[in-house]
Amino acid sequence: MKSCAVVLVNWNGWADTIECLESVFRLDYPRLRVVVCDNGSQDGSLDKIRQWAEGSLNVLVAADHPLRCYSWPPVAKPIDSVVYDRAQAEAGGDEAERARLVLIDTGKNLGFAGGNNVGLRYFLQCNDFDFAWLLNNDTVVDPIALQALVNRMAEKPAAGMCGSTLLRYDAPDEVQARGGGWYCKWLGLPWHIGQLGTVDSPVNLERIESWMNYVVGASLFVRHEFLEDVGLLTEDYFLFFEELDWAMHSRGRFQLAYAPRSTVYHKVGRSVGTSSNPWKKSRVCDYYAIRNRLMFTRRFHPEALPTIYLSVLTAFLVRLLAGNWSRAGMVWRLMKSRELSTEVDRKIERSIS
Repeated sequence: MKSCAVVLVNWNGWADTIECLESVFRLDYPRLRVVVCDNGSQDGSLDKIRQWAEGSLNVLVAADHPLRCYSWPPVAKPIDSVVYDRAQAEAGGDEAERARLVLIDTGKNLGFAGGNNVGLRYFLQCNDFDFAWLLNNDTVVDPIALQALVNRMAEKPAAGMCGSTLLRYDAPDEVQARGGGWYCKWLGLPWHIGQLGTVDSPVNLERIESWMNYVVGASLFVRHEFLEDVGLLTEDYFLFFEELDWAMHSRGRFQLAYAPRSTVYHKVGRSVGTSSNPWKKSRVCDYYAIRNRLMFTRRFHPEALPTIYLSVLTAFLVRLLAGNWSRAGMVWRLMKSRELSTEVDRKIERSIS
């Protein structure tokens, strides 16, 4: 049986993380090890997660929630665990240590890619896994989710990345994405495949995989060979567009895959305040969505910059007409900036560190 490395990134979200871990340690797949990379949390997350592993803290899920069965009753404790700082982890930790749960204090908020990369560097140093599964900490997984991913990769050996069926945690019959999505370079906007459907909607696997040009990062499964060949996630996005960038770097070397029976329930938007409604987006979400749309286009599709700037100008005017001067000013500075790290960028990063 193939071995799997599971990587979660936590930032001030220990309750979601331990609910996720309860479901992960219920997986019908014995050969796995789990890393939680804590991105400089200020809520005592590492201590809380360690208490959970010892058996002195339980997950908090409403008794009538339809997904409670994935995390209750608690799995057997204690779960053997170890804690490393970033330097220790990236050096591979203790050579003799093979704990089922590894907790890493990254020291600060490194963003999505940076946090995941710390965990991946740890596993690459250990060099004892066949697949790595990047899993959002605000997810709950079905017991066969991992086996389904492994099976699909066996069926499609040319694939380097594979996605799951992502369902909405608070509306489990609604689809967030089927594996991945399609990106329109002229607008700079992604479209998650299946996102308006329900769990019972018919699935055409061949068609979905032919449309996919990225795998949604909430459940992103990769081969060891993919990491060795393509490398780690690009870290200068901080938030959003990382999985699309990764897929672009792998083009011509690896294909994308979708495992329909790998079901993952996602608490969409809870961690960073994402929303399709611009008035409900957090400032952090709004900033990085626009900033990285420009960055990604400059990097991979410079021919589309005129239409991208037009769409960003529209976003500026909408915020201006609504009287949201702060957001409008943020968008304007992003439009004017030619640098990847702007003063606005530094202010935003300080506010979420």
